[in-house]
Amino acid sequence: MTTVLIVRHGHVEGIDPERFRGRTDVPLTPEGEAQSAAVAKIIAAGWKPKAIYTSPLRRCIATGAAIARACRIGPKVLESLNDISYGTWQWKTHEEMQAQDPEMLAIWKRAPQLVRFPGGDSLQDVAVRAADSLRFASAHHADDTIVYVTHDTMIRVMLLHALGSPLDAYWRIAQKPCALNEVSIDGSTPCLLRVGETA
Repeated sequence: MTTVLIVRHGHVEGIDPERFRGRTDVPLTPEGEAQSAAVAKIIAAGWKPKAIYTSPLRRCIATGAAIARACRIGPKVLESLNDISYGTWQWKTHEEMQAQDPEMLAIWKRAPQLVRFPGGDSLQDVAVRAADSLRFASAHHADDTIVYVTHDTMIRVMLLHALGSPLDAYWRIAQKPCALNEVSIDGSTPCLLRVGETA
């Protein structure tokens, strides 16, 4: 059985007030660094991961590095863990998009599975990468515990995939900075054991 600990990166600028961060490569704030150290301590105390994989963006690499130091293993970048691309919406505030494209913003909030961001991704694109990431875990780490450090959107979609739930349930899962999730994979069957823990 494979155990995958899925961690959201620590706090960054653009979370509050909220922006469409996506692939904007922002660093952790001091608060995010403290959160990363805290989740690293929890993981090192409770598990013995054999590998740590991160999104290629700095906020995930830095969070993964803190976990790697605590667990004494080297992190690696896994491209499939990258964030959604918001295309032309990248780094815009919700207020800016309400002024520029209120109809599409309303659809994103009501039925996110119907949206493709101009010049960017849809949730279906993210779902393919989420499924590939879980397949990679079970194929390359049978009977191991591993850590994925990734993004809010990727985690929501990955957990929906593990539950066999549709993408229209996207807003029903919350992920705070450095939230810890746990999925076990027995063969090809994922089971969700922990969601959004920040204690």
